[in-house]
Amino acid sequence: MSETSTAVHVPDGRRDSARWLALGVIGLAQLMVVLDATIVTIALPFAQRDLGISEGDKQWALTAYTLIFGGLLLLGGRLADYLGRRRIFLVGLIGFAGASALAGLAQNGVQFFAGRGLQGAFAALLAPAALALVSVTFTEAKERARAFAVFAGISAGGAAIGLIAGGALTEYASWRWTLLVNTPIAIVALVGALAFVIKDVPVARTGGYDVPGAVTVTAGLIAIVYGFSRAAEHGWTSGGTLGLLAAGLALLIAFVAIERRSSNPLLPLRIPGETNRGGALLAALLIPIAMFAMFLFLSFYFQVTLGYSPLKAGVAFLPFPAGIAISAGVTSALLPKVGPRPLMVAGAAMGVLGLLWLAQLSYGDSYAAGVLPAQLLIALGMGPLFVGMQAVALHRVDEADAGVASALLNAAQQVGGAVGTALLTTISVQAAKDYFADNPTASDLAARAAIHSYDVAFYVGAGFFLAAIPVIASMIKAGPENFAEDAEEGARIPIAV
Repeated sequence: MSETSTAVHVPDGRRDSARWLALGVIGLAQLMVVLDATIVTIALPFAQRDLGISEGDKQWALTAYTLIFGGLLLLGGRLADYLGRRRIFLVGLIGFAGASALAGLAQNGVQFFAGRGLQGAFAALLAPAALALVSVTFTEAKERARAFAVFAGISAGGAAIGLIAGGALTEYASWRWTLLVNTPIAIVALVGALAFVIKDVPVARTGGYDVPGAVTVTAGLIAIVYGFSRAAEHGWTSGGTLGLLAAGLALLIAFVAIERRSSNPLLPLRIPGETNRGGALLAALLIPIAMFAMFLFLSFYFQVTLGYSPLKAGVAFLPFPAGIAISAGVTSALLPKVGPRPLMVAGAAMGVLGLLWLAQLSYGDSYAAGVLPAQLLIALGMGPLFVGMQAVALHRVDEADAGVASALLNAAQQVGGAVGTALLTTISVQAAKDYFADNPTASDLAARAAIHSYDVAFYVGAGFFLAAIPVIASMIKAGPENFAEDAEEGARIPIAV
């Protein structure tokens, strides 16, 4: 998505009276996209039971959304630039409303996963269009900064709102309403967009849409995730599993080859090719591998093992967004003084310790002793990682590349989360099977096997946090002076949506 703004000529009176209402509409759509990645987390045990979804396939409730979202995000930004941000925003709202209804009314797992995938596809249109609309709606520097601050706050708070809303809707209505609620919200946003969001002028089209690039990267990622998922039932050495993984890798290699030759690539390779930026993007791929899967396992641990109600489970997750908000604020103040590398290394180390703590869960542990300290450790580590990744990935990026760099950062996080959820779910399913085989006479066998499977997944997740440390230490070399200059100049960093 390009941030090159085209002039939007509207009467001054309308501009003054409508643009803040437009920000409210855009923010509502952004909130819907952000919270939809977490709102079904609490509802998943109930959806799994009602739709007959297997243990190995349950992760598709999350990965179908995040994988398609991340895979099509760059294409969505390009479409918004060339066809008009408002137009794509409206299309995204209509499609998201329909996809949410499909998922919420699903009668089996296939329909449910299809609806979630379509939600991700239309979210890939909505998110970059929403960010670009903020840019073209607020052209005065101070007001634009305020608007982006509001937009960032909505993005940051979406995860917490999703967890609470998901718990409340599941407990007092039905798990289906965690999805169906999007339809009336999207309709309200659609009416508001028609009334208040300005009609922008699309940028001059300078090339095609790189559909081959979009197809190969998305198909490659789906093949890899499906290969990981299939391994839960058929094993890592089965022909089907190996074939899917090989096909996925071949498609991703083809994607790189297409981008190298394309005159108008979906992903200009110069963007991840810069060492600092490449390190930040690689860290953005590794860290969510553990984070997304952890949310999935803890949701089942809270509700199935500890017997929490859906709402209580949502509340039990709140230390995560609270800790991230606190540590992100501290990191923003420290970044111009110490630079991103030490802060990000410390954050990744805290993530390792937190996941190792979670991996000690045993049958009979309480939330306060077994989960809460680990949650706080991980959350306090995530603030420096998120702030550092965004600051480095978007530092001094050319104006023409600002949008695609922002979309690439978000795509890396979504793809990492999708791949990680599939991989760690498969590992946990296999760990549970092994526990059943090794302890056939144990009391409360199912509960103990489940906890053992979570512990194994947490250990593997800690390994991905650990792998991020040498990446950060060796590739991110930008010093505090670089970010101190940004602070003095009041440089605006594009927000990764």
